[in-house]
Amino acid sequence: MEINIMNENFIYSNYHVHSDFCDGHNSLAEMAEAALSRDVRSLGFSSHALQQFSSEWHLRPERYDEYAAAVASLKKDYSGKMDIFLGFEADYIKGYALPDISNFSKWNPDYLIGAVHFVPGEKGCFEADASVKDFPAETLKAGCKNIKEAVAAYFETEREMLSKCTFTILAHPDLIRKQNSKEQRFDENASWYKSEVKATVKAIKKAGVCVEINTGGIARGYLNQPYPSPYFLELLCRENIPVMINTDAHRTEHITFWYDSARRYALDAGYSELAFIKEGCLSFQKI
Repeated sequence: MEINIMNENFIYSNYHVHSDFCDGHNSLAEMAEAALSRDVRSLGFSSHALQQFSSEWHLRPERYDEYAAAVASLKKDYSGKMDIFLGFEADYIKGYALPDISNFSKWNPDYLIGAVHFVPGEKGCFEADASVKDFPAETLKAGCKNIKEAVAAYFETEREMLSKCTFTILAHPDLIRKQNSKEQRFDENASWYKSEVKATVKAIKKAGVCVEINTGGIARGYLNQPYPSPYFLELLCRENIPVMINTDAHRTEHITFWYDSARRYALDAGYSELAFIKEGCLSFQKI
């Protein structure tokens, strides 16, 4: 018989939540109501942000004020029932976009998520979560000689972001794994790959950010484990780097997707506490 050793008074939180302001499928209000109905008591919205730029899945620059005002309105509506926070998932692209809190000061966000989705190459850039079919073509077009070089470029870009920017939460720290589950293109147990992870953990420690255990790759059918991998997460634990659970929800049904399994995932890696946001600061609670 399995013994439940998890905290019965656990406060459910989620700070990686998208809406139809970017590439989500539901409104802010719908996401908030779904969260409350699933016992979430601390919720943060994190629209994709590329500063003065945008794509089909980013918050458009002319809607930043509207987005911030809409979240502020929900904060009032849910006061006393659920804490709601304003955030952005800000992309890092060297020379163009920096997930730095100073660049978002106009909207006074409660937190900022730093993310690497685009990786520069000698002749352009490729998407870190590109499909398996497109990944080799994209990386070669960008000037990478092979998949190994592309993976190394991804982690190097992430470490560069960690060293240059000031943000609160690191998004899906090994997003490059997204397309490696169904059709393996590189060996995650290879010494070169583990060296990249170790170097990235060192950079995370130095930056002093919190890392998310992100279940979104499972929800969308790409992975059977969260970001980061068990190996990555164990290294984070050894360095006492704080982690929190986020579901990267783009739909109401994914607000708490795989959440309790993620709590056990953290326990298995050696963690006894998880981070959440309280009164503008990171707080911790027993898993």
